[in-house]
Amino acid sequence: MPPSPGNDASRGRGRSGDGGPEEAALYIKSAIAELALMARRHNHDMLGYLLDMAQMEADEIVRGRRAP
Repeated sequence: MPPSPGNDASRGRGRSGDGGPEEAALYIKSAIAELALMARRHNHDMLGYLLDMAQMEADEIVRGRRAP
């Protein structure tokens, strides 16, 4: 279920015990890296490119350069 507008998850704090936004971004970055490899392996060049962009965005969040 997606976060509702008024709860903590929607404000970037995450739920208690979920690791928070940085940990989520790390997990997403890792999952995207695997998907990007799969896309490239099957010659889905545009999909691989878009996944690379998403991975870079997750990296920016982890480094604290962008708000989640």
